Amino acid sequence: MTCEELTERIKKYRPFNEQEEADKVLILDWIRNNKNAFFRENMVAHMTASAWVVNKDRSKVLMIYHNIYNSWSWLGGHADGETDLLAVAIREVREEAGIANVYPVSEEIFSLESLTVDGHVKKGKYVSSHLHLNITYLLEADPEEHLSVKEDENSGVAWFTPEVALEKSTEPWFVERVYKKLIKKTNLLKGVRMNENEVSTE
Repeated sequence: MTCEELTERIKKYRPFNEQEEADKVLILDWIRNNKNAFFRENMVAHMTASAWVVNKDRSKVLMIYHNIYNSWSWLGGHADGETDLLAVAIREVREEAGIANVYPVSEEIFSLESLTVDGHVKKGKYVSSHLHLNITYLLEADPEEHLSVKEDENSGVAWFTPEVALEKSTEPWFVERVYKKLIKKTNLLKGVRMNENEVSTE
């Protein structure tokens, strides 16, 4: 997928809420105005891809324990020049969770976010605080498949029910603004009717 094709998909993407409306404008402006928007060499903000990985009946979600953030979190990574962000999301799941069989529920964008990243040390080098301009895809995998950690990035890989996934995360902003949203959107695909602030799959 070319940059132009991705940009068109972002333009056509219908925001789910106010957060996505605002972040959609930000992401499109950044891609348009920065030739290196897909490279982490742009130290202010760069494109990333994330995966919300569910099982077949959508009753579980795959999470990793991220070493830098000291929290259970979703999977994903940097574009590093690649504009096919679905391919990036799939690759990151395979690398971070050690599974081979992961497939897109849809090739369409599932959500988008502007994510703050606090300054941290990676591979012995300090990385300044910056933004991840993120595209999320809904992927499916089999919980019976063997999992393995990627030791330089995470120290745990596990399937949780959506409710437990929220409890496991120690990042309040992600829980309230990202994970609850993704759970709600997944439930809507299942045809589960929900109240505005409800995240239960029951």
